[in-house]
Amino acid sequence: MKLPPLKALPVFEAVARLNSFSQAAQELAVSQSAVSHQIKQLETYLGEKLFWRSGRTLGLTSEGRQYLDAVSTALLQIERASEQLLGREESRLRLSVFSSFAVRWLVPRLPDLQRLHPQVELALEMSSENPVLSDRVADCFITIHRDSPAYSYELLYVERLFPVCSQDYWQRIRRELGREIPLTGHSEPAMTAAEIARFPLLSTHSIYDKAAGDWEAWYQTVDECIPSDARVQHFSHMLLALEAARFHQGIALTNDYMLSTREDSEEFVRLPCHPLVTGDKFYFAWKTSRRREPGIQTMRRWLVSQAIEGGLREK
Repeated sequence: MKLPPLKALPVFEAVARLNSFSQAAQELAVSQSAVSHQIKQLETYLGEKLFWRSGRTLGLTSEGRQYLDAVSTALLQIERASEQLLGREESRLRLSVFSSFAVRWLVPRLPDLQRLHPQVELALEMSSENPVLSDRVADCFITIHRDSPAYSYELLYVERLFPVCSQDYWQRIRRELGREIPLTGHSEPAMTAAEIARFPLLSTHSIYDKAAGDWEAWYQTVDECIPSDARVQHFSHMLLALEAARFHQGIALTNDYMLSTREDSEEFVRLPCHPLVTGDKFYFAWKTSRRREPGIQTMRRWLVSQAIEGGLREK
């Protein structure tokens, strides 16, 4: 078995993670010259430059980034295997998750995870966009893309959007539309797309990456366009649009996980009209080479059970 200088690998990982020779030296409790020597030895062995330097700026070369992904995974696996043999049951996991999913669905459920699996030490990495799947970012992910063949995926949720407003605003809608409260046992009459447009539409830009893209897609579901006189208020994030709806500012499009846990979900009314299936699917993702790690499998099973219990997916 032909191996590189093994002492240099943790040094390389530290320099790449901290983006600094001096900080890596401080973390590893060695001199900066010792760090430089180890990196030079590794680069000589590989015949490739791992870092580029420009003045005080340090960065990974493309070869360095590729090597880091493999080295990070290998070092993590060695650490996990050693901990198991030493009898340490703790599982430290970094989970990268969309901010809205974390705030509205995951965080309120964490006490259940801590109660059932106290050995799992979870660190959340918030992401406003779809995260890059890499050990450098996190150990596991909530993602809507399945574009990395190095990862395995477990479906949690198929997204659909539906209009909601506050309880108080719903009463205003009733009054303006002349709707009577249905008799007991009778369902609420459906609202038409034209009736929805009579009220301010709270739009989330990030869903379709365009102004009013969510409402355009919702109207297209019934082969209609947003009326030219519709009042659209724009927000960058669904969390903001939902907050505006909670404070009686209009009608927002939201999804199931945003309303499935928090106590304030009772403050919202789901309007009686058609939903929009966006096509986005939320997955729990983990590197296939790390599939035997107990912490990752514990997290996978727990997330799936919570998704089923909360109605996000079927068994």
